[in-house]
Amino acid sequence: MKRFYKDVAVRAGAEGHEIVLDGRPVRTPAREPLLLPTLALAEAVAAEWEGQGDQVDPRTMPLTGLANAAIDRVAKDRAAFAAGLARYGEGDLLCYRAEGPDSLIARQDAAWTPLLDWARRRFDVDFTLICGIMHNAQPDGTVERLSAAVDSRNPFELAGLSPLVTISGSLVIALALAEGAADLDTAWAAASLDEAWQAEQWGEDAEARAALDARRHDFEAAHRFLTLL
Repeated sequence: MKRFYKDVAVRAGAEGHEIVLDGRPVRTPAREPLLLPTLALAEAVAAEWEGQGDQVDPRTMPLTGLANAAIDRVAKDRAAFAAGLARYGEGDLLCYRAEGPDSLIARQDAAWTPLLDWARRRFDVDFTLICGIMHNAQPDGTVERLSAAVDSRNPFELAGLSPLVTISGSLVIALALAEGAADLDTAWAAASLDEAWQAEQWGEDAEARAALDARRHDFEAAHRFLTLL
């Protein structure tokens, strides 16, 4: 749509910080007030609105999109949303190891095992490692404790955590990044390890590269969203 406003401001209120366009507060797609829990996030969302040209392009406003999701989707049924994310712990990417070649096995071990070791210490859990792609259940205690770690988060935290989980296919990677146990580059390298290895072996496909870059963009935006809470 065309840009319909000139001035962007942040206004503090009793229930949070709101974005104001020409004196009018922004609302979510579901017509709820767009109230941000921290000034840092509000200023970053305001910068997205300020940075628009003649056309407003939601694809260039990932923080706004995540905030909308937190309010319109997650907050409506926080427990159900958390349970959906927690299910990724039942088939975490890091538990599914290649049967070969040895170079890929070694790379997965180097990138993924430290993250699993962190989760073992942090949540007092253990993991069943699988060679291949056939599903194998994780211990009940592991699933329960990881689910509790997700369920403890508020709607905005869950909205930021969600892309980290779904893009990587790993609840452990997402939690490690959210809790500062892994930095962004380490987490992304673990999440995209298989794609990077395939590209090294068979060459890089332009379409696949573009898709991977888009995933990284969303991954980085979700991480930034969490850091602003």
